[in-house]
Amino acid sequence: MTTWSWIVDDDLWALIEPLLPPWPEGSPGPRPVPDRLCLQGILYVLHQDVARQLLPLEMGFGSG
Repeated sequence: MTTWSWIVDDDLWALIEPLLPPWPEGSPGPRPVPDRLCLQGILYVLHQDVARQLLPLEMGFGSG
């Protein structure tokens, strides 16, 4: 886990993860950022009121 894992802690993730659809088998291209990191990035952007493009890559939330 990243240093920012507190945004979506284990208890919250245990509630959310079963609600997400599985990644389709045979989808073209590389698999995107893991769902938990994606959600943490979305919540960070909303909470900090920053543009998605300004999300620091070193946080590990984006694919670049």
